[in-house]
Amino acid sequence: MKSVPQISLEEAVALVKDGDILLQGGFGMTGNPVHLMHALAETGTKDLTFIGNNVGEAGIGGGKLLRNGQIKKMIGSFFTSNPEAVKAAQDGQVEYELLPQGTLAEAIRAGGAGIGGFYTPTSAGTELAKGRETKVIQGKEQVYVEGIRGNVAFVRAWKADMAGNLSYRMTEQNFNRAMATAADIVIAEVEEIVPVGEIAPEHVHTPGSYVNYLVQATLTTEDLGSSASVSSSRKVSETRMNMAKRALQELKKGDVVNLGIGIPTLVADLITPEDGIVMHTENGMLGVGPSPKDGGGAMDYPVNAGKIPVTALPGSSYFDSADSFAMIRGKHVDIAVMGGLEVDEQANLANWAVPGQPLLGVGGAMDLASGAKTLIITMTHTNKDGSAKVVPTCALPLTALKAVDMIITDLAVFRFIDGQLTLTELMPGATLEEVRAKTTAKFKEALTAK
Repeated sequence: MKSVPQISLEEAVALVKDGDILLQGGFGMTGNPVHLMHALAETGTKDLTFIGNNVGEAGIGGGKLLRNGQIKKMIGSFFTSNPEAVKAAQDGQVEYELLPQGTLAEAIRAGGAGIGGFYTPTSAGTELAKGRETKVIQGKEQVYVEGIRGNVAFVRAWKADMAGNLSYRMTEQNFNRAMATAADIVIAEVEEIVPVGEIAPEHVHTPGSYVNYLVQATLTTEDLGSSASVSSSRKVSETRMNMAKRALQELKKGDVVNLGIGIPTLVADLITPEDGIVMHTENGMLGVGPSPKDGGGAMDYPVNAGKIPVTALPGSSYFDSADSFAMIRGKHVDIAVMGGLEVDEQANLANWAVPGQPLLGVGGAMDLASGAKTLIITMTHTNKDGSAKVVPTCALPLTALKAVDMIITDLAVFRFIDGQLTLTELMPGATLEEVRAKTTAKFKEALTAK
């Protein structure tokens, strides 16, 4: 049986050279090899190309390397979780490339599997497709993305044996599993190293053939950043809750459902185990339950895509980000409920960026919008200045083309019926005249009696 060397943090980070491409596992600070990142921040290694879902948090994980000026370029899906990464990009201090979260995960999996690249419908027709080759496959426009490999990968697992077999805890698989396949040197930071045989074969998530070195490092609450605990104080307006309640009416027993941040998150608070709805979170979990009642954090609980600790309902399962987005693109998620900035008459969605600002945080929005069987958008009917959000043509950067099935606002419910935007309901307190006055898109009226 192979024996993988156990080395110190100092020995591990010495394997990273100036100009290397560094893959870093983790989703936020969950499953993040934070001790390896902090040890690397103590070195003079520079000009790194950093690849990860996000660049840690301010001063934590990859955020330390960024603060030190050790990162030349960052490639990821959601830089906006670190304000210092946003500022560095805006000021031109660091180069960056933004990829949809599922595309990033699949590119890493492809690189690890020796596949040169792949076509995906995610991002077709959007700003992120510009400059990329596209092709119509099975009647759908798809975007070509090259596989990703690195010189060194830092991953975090909960347990390893001396043969390098890795086992992950809860939602800590995320990007770690794919990244452990996609670098010349793979260094696994682990909580515990056990003798060969103590991890049952069926509990090995990453086989030891991928792993070159092991480093033992104990996780603390401080290493988890914003996921360290749950805050229970949240005030919700009646208007927002009404939209969440209306969205809940669309969910049926047995549906696999993904909820975006903002108003959609409120739907989760309304779902009970008796509803039989299976909640999906794109960082690798089916069967998401409510927030922990004891205020506990990611040391004891899984986290959702908002990096908030949640509970696991009976029958839950964990998997990695690549499998999660394969689930989404493969139409195994029945309904996605997402927020919106604009929806137009052609069922196009804009919900992730505004003109004139760097494109720094798309996350899983594009994958979900184009991949879920049904897409429901919840949003206020107008912007703060009174301008319409249900419009003839989206002016904001697009998230997905012809993807929206239903819109729920504080004033109205619209459906796309036979391709036509159709008003089907008024929300509590709203009038038809008000909806007409505040909607610039053309729509058919087919109000149902209540």
